[in-house]
Amino acid sequence: MRPQPRRALRIALAAALVAAPLTVAATSAAEAAPAAATSVRLGGVGLDDPHKKDIAMQLVSSAENSSLDWKAQYKYIEDIGDGRGYTAGIIGFCSGTGDMLELVQHYTDIKPGNILAKYLPALKKVNGSDSHAGLGSPFVKDWATAAKDPAFQQAQNDERDRVYFNPAVNQAKADGLRALGQFIYYDAIVMHGPGTDSDSFGGIRAAAMKKARTPAQGGDEATYLKAFLDVRKVVMKKEEAHSDTSRVDTEQSVFLNARNFDLNPPLKWKVYGDSYSIDS
Repeated sequence: MRPQPRRALRIALAAALVAAPLTVAATSAAEAAPAAATSVRLGGVGLDDPHKKDIAMQLVSSAENSSLDWKAQYKYIEDIGDGRGYTAGIIGFCSGTGDMLELVQHYTDIKPGNILAKYLPALKKVNGSDSHAGLGSPFVKDWATAAKDPAFQQAQNDERDRVYFNPAVNQAKADGLRALGQFIYYDAIVMHGPGTDSDSFGGIRAAAMKKARTPAQGGDEATYLKAFLDVRKVVMKKEEAHSDTSRVDTEQSVFLNARNFDLNPPLKWKVYGDSYSIDS
């Protein structure tokens, strides 16, 4: 059976979720990109372009779900045995890390009285643990039902963007990175979570910046991204669920070695030994 490193998030995510999106990847003043970095001119189309964003979703889904059909994952839910309780939805919201609680609360704000609203008290109690107390098979069944609701799909999209996609892309742009670098940041924050500890996205970025300067700091883009990926691999290998680093070795590094900084199709890559392609 292949390893299942998909959708693992940091246990500290619950605390990080209350922070403003633009600060989740903050480093010390000495490590942060200069304020002028926000005005760096970037060539090509950014990852927030609708087509490029869809490519990013497919790339992540290939690693998280062994499928390019990321929209089929709204209904996904299971306990993968990583100590984070249930993992579910398009980005791996976890009952033990707080982001699933935030998601269901947002869904309830959009649509009061929805089928998952009754589980909010239980989600608050299990936050920070792998407990299924108050959830179980009824919750799993109701999640699948909710996944058919466009309002719940929108809630998942909203929380994905608020907690992961927008902070990653904004930070990457401030660092002078083009679409590939923006995706590399996004994939890292999905797996490792926002924050500043050494095993989080912010910690990985801070360590990479000690090895190489970002383009915004006058550094070479390829050199910096290689440093970032090298640091990330060290962090991935610390945890059994992440120890297969093929999403770096045979995906992101392939694009980087080809100097495809704009992440333009056709794209061909492998994750966990499976081959994928996006032709246009």
